[in-house]
Amino acid sequence: MSSLIDTHAFDYVNVLDKAMDASWLRNEAISNNLANADTPGYKRQDVNFETQLAKALRSSRYKTMDAKVADVKMNRLNPIAYTDYAGFSYRIDGNNVDPDTEGVYLAKNQVVYQGLYQSASQEFKNLQMVMK
Repeated sequence: MSSLIDTHAFDYVNVLDKAMDASWLRNEAISNNLANADTPGYKRQDVNFETQLAKALRSSRYKTMDAKVADVKMNRLNPIAYTDYAGFSYRIDGNNVDPDTEGVYLAKNQVVYQGLYQSASQEFKNLQMVMK
């Protein structure tokens, strides 16, 4: 007899969980960028996750989305923080943070996080409905 875990019922939840972690990490990076907007020499930080996810899903080219998500290797899907435009600065002090742009990135990231949260909640509602 197989368990619920063996049925791939949590595949989407696991991917959404990783995406929410990446969004949370991006929120922290943006907050740090804003906090260091006046720090000479500071270079903005960002998080790379979307590229990893697209690559993971693209590896199963001619499969359904369910099969692609089931094939994602979760241990390889980790958000990576990096220094953005490390050699570029439009300011004399070497800082490359634009507070107005960071505010836009923060608002966008909050919308993304809310969407991911709602998607994960819906997945749990679907699982709960199936178990009734």
